[in-house]
Amino acid sequence: MEAVPYALSFREPYVTARGRLERREMVLVRLGTDEGIEGLGEAVAMSLRGASDVASLAREIRERGEPGLVGLEVDPGRAVSAHRIADAMSPAAIAALEVALLDLAARAADQPVWQTLGAGSAKPVVCNATLVAGAPAAVAADAGRWAEHGFETFKLKVGVPGDVGQVEAVRGAVGDRARIRVDANGVWAPQDAVLRLTAMERHGIELAEQPAADLEDLAVVRNQTAIPIAADESVNGPDDARRARELGACQLATVKLAKVGGIGAARAIAAELPVYLSSALDGPVGIAAAAHLAQVLRPGAPGAGLAQGLATQLLFADTIATVQCELRNGTLHLPDGPGLGVEIDESALDRCRI
Repeated sequence: MEAVPYALSFREPYVTARGRLERREMVLVRLGTDEGIEGLGEAVAMSLRGASDVASLAREIRERGEPGLVGLEVDPGRAVSAHRIADAMSPAAIAALEVALLDLAARAADQPVWQTLGAGSAKPVVCNATLVAGAPAAVAADAGRWAEHGFETFKLKVGVPGDVGQVEAVRGAVGDRARIRVDANGVWAPQDAVLRLTAMERHGIELAEQPAADLEDLAVVRNQTAIPIAADESVNGPDDARRARELGACQLATVKLAKVGGIGAARAIAAELPVYLSSALDGPVGIAAAAHLAQVLRPGAPGAGLAQGLATQLLFADTIATVQCELRNGTLHLPDGPGLGVEIDESALDRCRI
């Protein structure tokens, strides 16, 4: 096993209500067998949410993950739960190990991960554009550029000064038929959230992600707005999802693999609440894993018609892959080949190591 810390720089600073990032730091996990097959996983250091830094994350994977992995038998076409060999680890670390084991098992069976997960076929994944916070005119211009690439759903980072103006400007730029969703990252008090969402509502809002800090506050907001509420930071596992449903806190949840602890945890949440997927600003491995998962989310479930938040590779100035998911006309296309289908560019990885 190898755990490689690396970073991808953003084309422009990534700005939200919680802070600003110049680059995304991650850990690439590589699992090898004595037959020469390699499986890939990825752990994201979610620094704006107070999670471990990338050095600590890499150390955790090496020290806690490796002992249970060395000598493990790989059953082709059958994934091994990372929880069996990596208990009491952070969700990001568990997600990385789980995806690497799944990639390894699928490659050993010479089949794609979506088939290992039980899907009968793979389809392109419709994605939303992700717009960073900024001056209304700048955000609207950014939306226009994404629209030129075929995107029809636009996610705005709100909870910052001038956010209502951002929504109005973007609506003017993309027209009445486009969908707009907003994400406050939990920074509003409930009544502030109600006031802001009421001001935005006339511009046609598809949904609001995490407009308040916790499930109790989300329930207060949901009861006072017509805009559907999606939980993000407040739903990190199936127990949270059940509690959200019991409280009436939200209509649906957005799932990030690094946040919840991998594909198995994501599917468990989806059994409790309607979900759509979001990127944790993942690299090419994490995006591919989520795109494979999208193939087995229940097609008839509420939320199944929503765009997935997996187009964030366009935010980066670089990549560590020679083969990865491709974005065409607002949809994400899985690479051909077994496993995740991702192939690493060794020179790019060396350049991006930290």
